[in-house]
Amino acid sequence: MGFSTVRPGQLAIAASDFDARPMSCVNGDRRLGYEPDVARAVCQKLGLEPVWFNLPMADFYPSLQTGKYDVVWFNQAITPERKAWADFTQPYGIFDEAVIVRADSTATSPTDLAGLRVGGLADSTNLALAETFPNVQIVPFPGSDKVLPEMLEALRQGKIDALIDDELVLLVAVEEDPTLRIAFSIPTQVPFGIAVRPGQPELHGAIAQTLTTLLHNGTLASLWSKWIPWKPFPLPD
Repeated sequence: MGFSTVRPGQLAIAASDFDARPMSCVNGDRRLGYEPDVARAVCQKLGLEPVWFNLPMADFYPSLQTGKYDVVWFNQAITPERKAWADFTQPYGIFDEAVIVRADSTATSPTDLAGLRVGGLADSTNLALAETFPNVQIVPFPGSDKVLPEMLEALRQGKIDALIDDELVLLVAVEEDPTLRIAFSIPTQVPFGIAVRPGQPELHGAIAQTLTTLLHNGTLASLWSKWIPWKPFPLPD
C-alpha cells in the first residue's frame, strides 16, 4: 500500500457537522454532499474507510498536529497560512464567494455596505475578503457546529446587515428563505483542497494521485453535477 494512516484501514478526517449544503451536511448518522462523496470515492480507491470527527473549526490545524487525524477535509480554501500547517493536495473544487442581505436592502456592491455590519466566520477567507470592503464593520462569528444558522438568524434579526460566505452555501440559504437575497457574488475562484497531516508524503501522494484519477475518469465531474448542477464543473480534465 505504501502509506500509513492514524487508524489502520481508516482515514481519520477532521471536519465539522454544521450544515454547509451542498458541500456537506449531516443527516442522522449519514454525511451528505459533494465533499463526503468525494471522500468516499477517494477512500474506496485507497482501500480505506472514511471516518469523520467533528471539531470546532478553530481546532482543525492544531488538532492535525497532534497526530490524531490524517486530514482536514471540510471546505478548506488553500491559503499560504494554512499551508504552513499542512500539506495540501491539488484542488477538488474551485469556488466563488457571495454576500447576502435582507430582501429589503438595496445593497448590490461592496461600496453599498459602507458603514454597515458584515458578518462572517471568524478567521475565514470569507471574512478576510470582507475586510477589504470600504468602511464596513466586521462581525466575526466563532466556528461552532451551528454557525451558519446563527449567522443567518443574526441577519434576519438585524444584528448584522450582511453576511459573507461561500457562494454555494448562500445560494441554498436564500432559496430556502425569501426574506434574504444575494446582494452580489465575487468571482474569487478559491481552490479547495485536502489538508494532509505534515510528514506523511506517502499518504499525501496516494490521495493526490487518486484525486487525479477521479478527475480524469469523470468521477469528480459526475459528483459535482449531482450536488451542484447549476454551476459548471470548474476543473479541466
